Amino acid sequence: MAAPLSVEVEFGGGAELLFDGVKKHQVTLPGQEEPWDIRNLLVWIKKNLLKERPELFIQGDSVRPGILVLVNDADWELLGELDYQLQDQDNILFISTLHGG
Repeated sequence: MAAPLSVEVEFGGGAELLFDGVKKHQVTLPGQEEPWDIRNLLVWIKKNLLKERPELFIQGDSVRPGILVLVNDADWELLGELDYQLQDQDNILFISTLHGG
């Protein structure tokens, strides 16, 4: 069984508005059978942190196009995207690149 993980989840570029305007969240993910990955984290975020308009953050089982995801300041595309296995003390940053005109 995977032990609980402590991670920092951050939102920027306007994405924080979907989370009551709070940019940084220090969260403890509970222990579970499978290791935590970004896919599981997104489900957890939707259930526990997301306050409004989930369609602006989640599309299918991933983030919407236009949301940049960085794990410890590295582009998640280099780390396996949804399959990246989270490590204790990871920092996951979601930045919206979608802006109105």
